[in-house]
This record gives sequence, structure tokens and C-alpha cells, in this order.
Amino acid sequence: MRISVSSDMDEPVARLLVEELRRRGHEVLPHGALHPGEDSRWAVCSERAARDVAAGTADQAVVCCWTGTGASIAANKVPGVRAALCADAYTADGARRWNDANVLALSLRLTSEPLLKEILDAWFAGTAGDEAEDRENRAHVERLDRGRAAP
Repeated sequence: MRISVSSDMDEPVARLLVEELRRRGHEVLPHGALHPGEDSRWAVCSERAARDVAAGTADQAVVCCWTGTGASIAANKVPGVRAALCADAYTADGARRWNDANVLALSLRLTSEPLLKEILDAWFAGTAGDEAEDRENRAHVERLDRGRAAP
């Protein structure tokens, strides 16, 4: 799987993320501080990673900033992207199952190595749920992306 990864800071957890994704057999497309010479502002590099997903040049993305909040907000501004800030494995599983999230947002401050691995395990094991309510919610979000959701 091709995974676009961005980080606004060259932090140990960001480097570990890239190593762990490669160890799991994924191709990594680095952005921001992970790609020397590229703009590393969280809004810019998170957008770039999210646009890779929206364009189909990446299957999924992982965006990182100090809290994960800004990276998640920037990624979610790209139509077709469903970014979820996940601080634990349960949230990562739910983001995939209930929201069919295609971008994982992580906090560089809070994510330890063991926690990172747990989150990635849950993220990659998760698939979109098939329950009617889940499908309806995802369809509504898609209409929001197109500016067609009813108030």
C-alpha cells in the first residue's frame, strides 16, 4: 500500500512511523520535515499528504503535528479526505469501521513507540462497517464534501 506521511517536525516518533510503515511493507511518500527542502508547516504538509489520497497517488495517509489537531483539520479541508485524530487503538479501529477514515492524524507529543504500533495495528486491521447507519453517515459526509448536504 502507498502511504503518504507528513510531519511538521523531525521528531523521533515521525521517523519511527516511517520506519514502521516500511517494515510493514508499505511504500512511504514523505512530506514536510520528512522530505528535506519541502515546506514543513503543518497546514501545508498535511494538505499535501491528504491531496495524495484524494488524487489516488496514495491509498492512505498519516499526518502528524505536535498535537495532531492542526494536521487533522488541514487534511479534512481536502474534499474526499476523512482524517481522524487517533490517540489510541480503539479510536483508530472506530475511525476505520464507523467513518471509513482514509487519513490517520497523530500527535507527535503524545504518541509513544508502543502506542504507535498499537494504533497502526488497529488502523490497518480496520475496514468500513457495513451497518446501515454507518453507510448513511458516510454518504452524508460525502454529500457535505460536494456541498449538497441538507441542513
